[in-house]
Order: sequence, then C-alpha cells, then structure tokens
Amino acid sequence: MPITDPEKRDIVRKVLLDMMICRKCYARNPPGATKCRRCRSKRLRPKRKERAG
Repeated sequence: MPITDPEKRDIVRKVLLDMMICRKCYARNPPGATKCRRCRSKRLRPKRKERAG
C-alpha cells in the first residue's frame, strides 16, 4: 500500500533509508556513524537508495 501523504513518506524514507551499512558485518548504523556499533570497523557505506539494474 503506497503512502500518499508527503510528510509521512519523508518520515518513512528517513527511518528506512538514511543509515550507514558496515561493509564487514552488514550491521545497520545511524546516518552520522563513523564506526560500526557491532564490530567497531570503520568501513561504512551509505545505504543504497535505489536498486541497481
């Protein structure tokens, strides 16, 4: 069921898509993280916003 209200859509997008992913253990971290919360690795990447391909 698509969300039509733009405010709610922005909130959902922020909660689900604005995060950093650890390249070592694939844990989800807050958007401003510099180290992984689980394995303490500094190898983080932003979560992909769209699926490639």
